[in-house]
Amino acid sequence: MGNIFAGSEIVELGIQIEKNGRDFYNILAGTTKSEKVKSVFQYLSKEEEKHIKIFQKLLSTTDRYEPPAVYADEYFAYMDALANEYIFTQKGKGELVAKRIKTDKEAVDSGIGFEKDSIIFYEGMKKVVPDYDHEIVDELISQEQSHLRQLSELKKQL
Repeated sequence: MGNIFAGSEIVELGIQIEKNGRDFYNILAGTTKSEKVKSVFQYLSKEEEKHIKIFQKLLSTTDRYEPPAVYADEYFAYMDALANEYIFTQKGKGELVAKRIKTDKEAVDSGIGFEKDSIIFYEGMKKVVPDYDHEIVDELISQEQSHLRQLSELKKQL
């Protein structure tokens, strides 16, 4: 079994995830009637935009990078399974999902799921970026964890 992904393809999936997240939060910010919820979603949308730029910068360092793993085939199969199961790796899905949401609670629950899935995906991504980029991916994971905490707090207030 050959590698399903190159490192650069996984980083490109990260870019797509962030674009979908940006679109998701933008639409939800425009549909909620709650100023508090709107403020959080606008903030998260801007954060996702920052992450897009960071991943685009990472992309230039991962073009031909392959993880130095004994079980590289299994690793790439794992990332393929994550990518296929994770709805936000598909172009346009953030907007589509957001348009189907009816309530603020449903929006916040969806955002929580999105942030959790992103953390899992980015943990896997660390294996395909060069070691010197791990600090950047760790920072992105930390930011996603912060977003998860914000949404969890917001959920308690709804």
